[in-house]
Amino acid sequence: MLEVGIKGHKELVVTEEKTAKHMNSGAMNVYATPHMVALMEYAAFDSVQSELEPGCGTVGTALNIRHVAATPVGMKVSCDSELIKIDGRALTFSVKVYDEKGLIGEGEHERFIIFEDKFQAKADAKREN
Repeated sequence: MLEVGIKGHKELVVTEEKTAKHMNSGAMNVYATPHMVALMEYAAFDSVQSELEPGCGTVGTALNIRHVAATPVGMKVSCDSELIKIDGRALTFSVKVYDEKGLIGEGEHERFIIFEDKFQAKADAKREN
């Protein structure tokens, strides 16, 4: 059952493939913002997936985040998410990302509950029109 307060947690180690330089989002060998966003989405998505009815899922619809500190290759990062608002099928999460020295990113992430088959069919129909 979906309830405000559900928490998620994901961890990873920054590798070359997760750097701004490798992802073409910058020239530095530091943890890339696009990868941090993906980690935020993963923590939020995974935290509620088991609470949804069969055939339902969530998709990301909005992000308002700040990447506040750089993290070098080899350092561990972790993301904590918390479901802070439920408005019908719209879910809002607080997300915070840390490296081994402290906070590196934070913000809010919104997801929307969808019926997976219907959602996929609608997306696939774009190819036909």
